Amino acid sequence: MPVQTFDPESISMTESAVAHLRTRIRGTGAVGVRLAVSEKGCNGFMYELGLVESEPQESLCFGESLGIRLFVDPEDAELLKGTEIDLVTEGLNSTLKFQNPNAETLCGCGESFSLRGT
Repeated sequence: MPVQTFDPESISMTESAVAHLRTRIRGTGAVGVRLAVSEKGCNGFMYELGLVESEPQESLCFGESLGIRLFVDPEDAELLKGTEIDLVTEGLNSTLKFQNPNAETLCGCGESFSLRGT
């Protein structure tokens, strides 16, 4: 499966993830998607992904050449470095999956993760 690279040192997305996010954004008035990491969940950290209606200040922006603006707060950039985002379909369900090389363990449901060295 080909991967679209936003920044070779940072975040990449598969074509299916790009298409999914483009569809989610279309017609909403959103200017892009914000990806963040928060300290919660059963394993320590969780990904948060949401549409944004205006560009977040002091954020990093990736993917404009693909027709998607993916915003990441500078404090989360190091935690997300090297992450690949993919849209995975299992049966009738589709979900975005994050392959983060900085994650040491994932919880059983796949919703949260722990970081190496924490």
